Amino acid sequence: MMINVAPAIVVLGQNSVTVARKIITVLPGATLYGLAGRTSGVDVSFTNFGETLRELFVQGTPLIGICAAGILIRTLAPILSDKRQEPPLLAVAEDGSAVVPLLGGLAGVNDLARRIAEVLDVKPAITTTGDLRLGTTLLFPPPGYHLANPDDAKKFISDLLAGAQVKLEGIAPWLSNSKLPIDPKGDLTIQVTEHLVTPTANCLVYHPATIAIAISEIIDDPVALVQQLVAAAKLEKASVAGIFAPITAAADPAIHAVASALGVPARFFTPNQLETLLSQGYSPAQAAAIAATGTSVLSSLSPHVAIAIASQPIDPNTIGQPRGRLAIIGTGPGGSQWMSPEVKEILKSATDLVGYKTYLDLVGSLADGKQRHESDNREEESRAKMALDLAASGRYVAVVSSGDPGIYAMATAVFEVCDRYAKPEWESIDIHVAPGISAMQAAAAAIGAPLGHDFCVISLSDILKPWSAIAQRITAAAEADFVIAFYNPVSKERTWQLAEARNILLQHRTPDTPVVLARNLGRPGQTVKAIALDELAPATADMRTIILVGSTKTRTIKRRDGSIWVYTPRRYTE
Repeated sequence: MMINVAPAIVVLGQNSVTVARKIITVLPGATLYGLAGRTSGVDVSFTNFGETLRELFVQGTPLIGICAAGILIRTLAPILSDKRQEPPLLAVAEDGSAVVPLLGGLAGVNDLARRIAEVLDVKPAITTTGDLRLGTTLLFPPPGYHLANPDDAKKFISDLLAGAQVKLEGIAPWLSNSKLPIDPKGDLTIQVTEHLVTPTANCLVYHPATIAIAISEIIDDPVALVQQLVAAAKLEKASVAGIFAPITAAADPAIHAVASALGVPARFFTPNQLETLLSQGYSPAQAAAIAATGTSVLSSLSPHVAIAIASQPIDPNTIGQPRGRLAIIGTGPGGSQWMSPEVKEILKSATDLVGYKTYLDLVGSLADGKQRHESDNREEESRAKMALDLAASGRYVAVVSSGDPGIYAMATAVFEVCDRYAKPEWESIDIHVAPGISAMQAAAAAIGAPLGHDFCVISLSDILKPWSAIAQRITAAAEADFVIAFYNPVSKERTWQLAEARNILLQHRTPDTPVVLARNLGRPGQTVKAIALDELAPATADMRTIILVGSTKTRTIKRRDGSIWVYTPRRYTE
């Protein structure tokens, strides 16, 4: 059985979260859904249990409800129609004492129940007759095997339960070690083969994932070529376990196109892993195929493509390494409610988190189970190098920034390091930037719309650029009448720069120009207030403060409750 969609674990109370987290340890990628107001530390909060459950079920998402079985049955009963389309549905007791598979017998629910029961140290409540009497589920073979003719399986299993004998052709320990009535003279047949065959009603055909396809260089029309090679060798596509290649080809879109077309992973070998085979005269493609299977090459009709067959199913996760991935993400200025869905998905999937400790802490429960690599906030270059090296080893690394990663943050640091050092192993990495809500956006939204017209952003830190350049930009922005967002206004070592910036601005702005001070946005102790420009002083800000200085057109609205709105009109003329 292979469940291709990550399950959803649904809880209705905080007491169930601990059990849910335990289950997630054996179901990587699972999403924890919790009832709003009654649960915390979940991935997704919901307010309507019925709508949420039915929507996930219709989408084909395996469902694990940590609640009474009855509520799951009553909720989904109106939409049940075709058992062939039902995803797995299980009920788990709140204390983890029971695991009950309810629906999805044709989608591997019993195997899922066994995995969950094992981690909870209980026995699953499996009631399927064939599963119990035969000691295996013929409809849903274990990972590494594909049933070619499931439509014939129902009668086949019925005949077995009625007393028929079965002969086994091929090697499959999960079958030979089961309770199946195996007899070399049986009327029924189970065939295990990588080759193309035509199934019959009395014969179940399983294709083991024993074929490795290796590609070493960019080729024209790669999908068609590989399909041609497989067909010429009379092999079954369902037996392809993965696409394998030297790590130097990891960025080759042809390899990923073939892997995607066949629905298998792509895995890569380092030069050290292929060195011995290459020294024996094998081509890079042949070397990769042999390294993946431990056997000689079956077919090498193209100089850059080779096929080999292993004696047992191949688990690609144990061979070579995946293409490394590096995501540079922005969590927003504070709480998880400001993280984009894309960022949350990356955090769920990443193996490693790299960043300043304060920013990693903002991720909360999304960091659970990840390798954390903390460093001082000023060690940006070494942090970027570490992230790239981790990704080059096949890890999925998330570099965590607050706000937006491309605004005075780690995205630029990573690309600077790539440009400056250009290590060959970094060429294989898939690098992606995921934006976040910037501090200036959050500050503006908290008090109105001060960024409603043209604006610019200036950092007052003179660590990476001279003060003369900063002063020149402040003057230019003031003369152009931009609203200005100031980042990094004050630190323990830098206090005079903010006062100097105010003095420059007062040469072009009136003393009562609105200035917004926003501190600890989205975090405990958040404050957002408006002052006049002539009141701006180093004591009013720190490194957790974002400052928005209005243009000559920026206005304030005083409300009856004493609060103030600040906005800059879209029409600039009077």
